[in-house]
Amino acid sequence: MDQQAISRKPAPSALSSQGKLLMLGYLCDGSSQSAKLWINPEHGGKAVGVIDVNITINDVLAAEQRLARFAPLLEKLFPELEKSNGIVESPVVTLPADVVAKGAGSYGHFWVKADHQLAVAGSVKARGGFHEVLEFAEGVALKHGLLKDGDGYEVLASSMARDCFARYEVVVGSTGNLGMSIGIMSAALGFQASVHMSAEAKEWKKRLLCSHGVIVHEYPGDYGQAVAIGREQASGNPLAHFVDDEKSTSLFCGYAVAALRLQRQLLELNVRVDREHPLFVYIPCGVGGAPGGVCYGLKHVFGDHVHCFFVEPEDSSCFLVRMQHPDAEGISIYDAGQHNKTIADGLAVPQASELVYPLMRTRLAGMVVATDERMLVDLWQLKSMAGLKVEPSAAAAVSGPRALLCTEAGRQYLQASGLAPFMPAVNHIVWTTGGTLMPADEFDRLLAQGQQLASQSLACEPSAA
Repeated sequence: MDQQAISRKPAPSALSSQGKLLMLGYLCDGSSQSAKLWINPEHGGKAVGVIDVNITINDVLAAEQRLARFAPLLEKLFPELEKSNGIVESPVVTLPADVVAKGAGSYGHFWVKADHQLAVAGSVKARGGFHEVLEFAEGVALKHGLLKDGDGYEVLASSMARDCFARYEVVVGSTGNLGMSIGIMSAALGFQASVHMSAEAKEWKKRLLCSHGVIVHEYPGDYGQAVAIGREQASGNPLAHFVDDEKSTSLFCGYAVAALRLQRQLLELNVRVDREHPLFVYIPCGVGGAPGGVCYGLKHVFGDHVHCFFVEPEDSSCFLVRMQHPDAEGISIYDAGQHNKTIADGLAVPQASELVYPLMRTRLAGMVVATDERMLVDLWQLKSMAGLKVEPSAAAAVSGPRALLCTEAGRQYLQASGLAPFMPAVNHIVWTTGGTLMPADEFDRLLAQGQQLASQSLACEPSAA
């Protein structure tokens, strides 16, 4: 693996008198393992001065169709996709309410959108990451005449296609999960694949990428620096494609496909979503691309009947910082006095995506901030009570419904929105974003930490409805 030293100085403060987060909400209990809730004051309205990004639902539908066209090729490349005919999708499974909080079962039904089980890449990044690589491959194939009328996309597994793809490079900067989805798919198609990984990236993810033939570049700096260096190096190669997690519409549309599929899954489960059966969705957030795409798609599908919340680590809450400072484009967590120190490597990002932010200004209901200790406890509870193996970043999602149900800010939101009377019929979806591919020894170590912390925690009882 390549290694390069990078010097990093925190950016000068851009907040002046606003230097502290404007966090609303209260601790659910007296421990340090609780979550805080911030409600978006612009939710459901029309934000002043916002220029909406030029993305439409037709772009999302086109992404879904592209993934379908490539399904026969993916089935051929990845044996684990044979049962799903090349479609990479995760199940919706029930979640015991007590994982969220004691007595939470009185406030609706709880589900897990199990993206930690997504085949091949094992994380929420699979849809968006795969889609961008496949879109690039499709363009290269058409340019070189590899796809003719009537051809199935299986022809792109031929030696001729692989020889052509081998001339091209796919580059990405990542803390881990996006790098795995981009790297694994690119290498499988025959592209040269390079992943620039920040200090937060786990060693096991680097090893896994290397085992697939991906070149991994390691840096002691943060996510933003890994992205910047990857972008710069790719710009010098006319045959390189840089996957820009902060600015990519292809990634965003691939992520949004999840909403269309979730709609069908809920219909199959006889789960209604309407005024009397609202849907609450809680998604871990890093730079914002994956949760933003999911939220965008869900708001199109379910409109005002879905309420989306992002969940971030307390020392790396870049999207919250951006939402709370709408006039401070490019603001980072360092400007807000945070240090990017968290066990949730997939969420350790200093700046929010400026592509996604305007799309969330009025669509996002709120933000939840969770401690590392709480993530570890929930990692253990998800395993011990629900049999789910997730990483800390994914476990963060459980703090979403807990914060809504256990804080004064949550109670006020439900009352002001007219939702309190419908709480027994609400459906809550906790979006678990990664973890299945984690090595057993790594997971067992985290599990032991979570169990120990759980024995010290205090109970949290809902008070929102």
